Amino acid sequence: MYYYKKLMMLFAGMLLFSCNSVLELQPTDKIRAEDLFSDPEGVKLYMANLYFQLPTEDFAYFRGGFNQNGGDPNNGGFVPAMITDEAAHTEFGDFLGDGDFHWWDQGYKLVRDVNLLADAIPNLNILEEERRALTGESAFIKAFAYFGLAKRYGGVSLIKATQQYTGDVESLKVPRSTEKETWDYVMELCDQAIDNLGEGTGRRANKWMAYALKSRAALHAASIAKFWNRAPLSGNAATQGLVGLDASAAAGYYNQCILANEAIISSGKFGLYMPSPASPEEAAENYRLLFQNPNTAGNEAIMIKGYTLPGNNLGHNYDIWFQPAQTANGWPHPGRMNPTLDLVDTYERYDNPGVSAPVVTTVEGNINDYNGYNPSLNYIRFDSPNEIFEGKDARLWGTAILPQTNWKGTPIIIQAGYVRPDGSAVIRTNDNITINGTTYYTYGAASTTQYSGFDTYGGNNTRTGFSFKKFMNQLNPITPGWNQSTTDFMEFRYAEILLNYAEAVIESGTGDAAAAAKALNDIRKRAGHTVDIPLTVGNVQRERRVELAFENKRFWDLIRRREYHTEFNNRMVHAILPLQDLRALPETKYIFVRVNLPNSNPRTFTERSYYRFIPGIGSNGLVQNPQY
Repeated sequence: MYYYKKLMMLFAGMLLFSCNSVLELQPTDKIRAEDLFSDPEGVKLYMANLYFQLPTEDFAYFRGGFNQNGGDPNNGGFVPAMITDEAAHTEFGDFLGDGDFHWWDQGYKLVRDVNLLADAIPNLNILEEERRALTGESAFIKAFAYFGLAKRYGGVSLIKATQQYTGDVESLKVPRSTEKETWDYVMELCDQAIDNLGEGTGRRANKWMAYALKSRAALHAASIAKFWNRAPLSGNAATQGLVGLDASAAAGYYNQCILANEAIISSGKFGLYMPSPASPEEAAENYRLLFQNPNTAGNEAIMIKGYTLPGNNLGHNYDIWFQPAQTANGWPHPGRMNPTLDLVDTYERYDNPGVSAPVVTTVEGNINDYNGYNPSLNYIRFDSPNEIFEGKDARLWGTAILPQTNWKGTPIIIQAGYVRPDGSAVIRTNDNITINGTTYYTYGAASTTQYSGFDTYGGNNTRTGFSFKKFMNQLNPITPGWNQSTTDFMEFRYAEILLNYAEAVIESGTGDAAAAAKALNDIRKRAGHTVDIPLTVGNVQRERRVELAFENKRFWDLIRRREYHTEFNNRMVHAILPLQDLRALPETKYIFVRVNLPNSNPRTFTERSYYRFIPGIGSNGLVQNPQY
């Protein structure tokens, strides 16, 4: 906390850069730019503040915005994955609202702060090598900021240099540039960063991070250009080009994406963590470890955001919000991230590579029956609550806690009910039955501290049939308080680069198709697959869904590819109910029922939500986005 306060004090001092008269006075109670940046510690503190403001969609990113881990961070644990088909919240059924995931005022604050830095750099008494690095670093941060703005708002006001207030507010107003001009500016800034940054390691920007940012941003822009007509918008903002890109722009952005990826791949500095597992079981554990501590990920990590210390504005809350109820150690509202059956169905089976493998629950094999338990159906009986998932892609086992699998040495009990010996079922109701001296419980155990599924008690138990594992720290016990988690987050990793490369090649029809196919299959081999699949759009998108699940990529993939309004058109997401089948006694058997997510409503994505609304148009005079 002391470090944070000191950082804020120095940052406040830096604001004086914008006023020449104050600099001329050489105040003795403030820190001057030349003094701050001539001190290596001063540079670190100012840069730490800029990095803190980056729009990194990590563990502290919620519907209220970024860095939601200060003050009172009680945001209910509602994250972007719950607005996609990746996850459902334990209690809430909210979908995307107009006020969600904005980044306007904060975005322009970061732009201003980095412009102040850019103003100071030429006059700093530092080595030319250091000046060049700061120039590249400031370009990287500004590119990151404008990428965060462009993907939310389309074309925005480009404030390329520090503004000086001369008493005329109107002179400070800058109209929106077109979306094309905005994306081109992001590309230009990335190139400036690439040209000036070195290849050093660490958590501050380097050349490879700049390439990775350009890869992601160029793919986003290319997708909007190619798929704009899937959901074209109209109105003043569209007519003026403030939103939307012409299809002819797609090829250029795809090419920039391909070149950025090839620079990273051909550098030889990066690779997949544990690329050749001996078995799917080993692959699942490797994948889990990759996210439990990215610092052990070796050369897969391109950019890491650190959470070194627990505490206000420092740690995060993933472990308390998403821990299964049985291992919550007294925290009152755990278990809130529930992976959906929709996501689980997407993972392949090893015996049928190259296609999604929806979970089959009945001899009849109807995977589209969500009407609940039907005693007339021939449910397949399994020996354990997770046998039905055996043979599926290792990443499923590394991402989700499946029923009756171990977490922190505890078998996580996720059971929705039982079928009585007479064939009637009791589902999602607290009940028990004693047969031949043994008592059976609908939720698999007697008390709320002994199970993690389906009981609505406290909103703490999964209602999809799955709990959350990715990013969770299996080693540390839960400390029931705010911001106690210190797991680091990988903002850029090599697997995403390979996937960006594969997508850019197949969507553009240009580039080295054989190399792109290899990139795709290298990721699958890390997951324990032994059979290569062809480079197709479907295969690339399925790989993105499973490899990048819960990394806050799915939301933007649906946005940039203009698939949200078709994927979510009066759509339900789904759950699976594990039931103990007491008709099989004395054998212990389980059946499964595919259902619509309990206590939820259909979801529809409105096309205007491809962009966020522009705040404050009454005072800033900007053109509003369509349909707001």
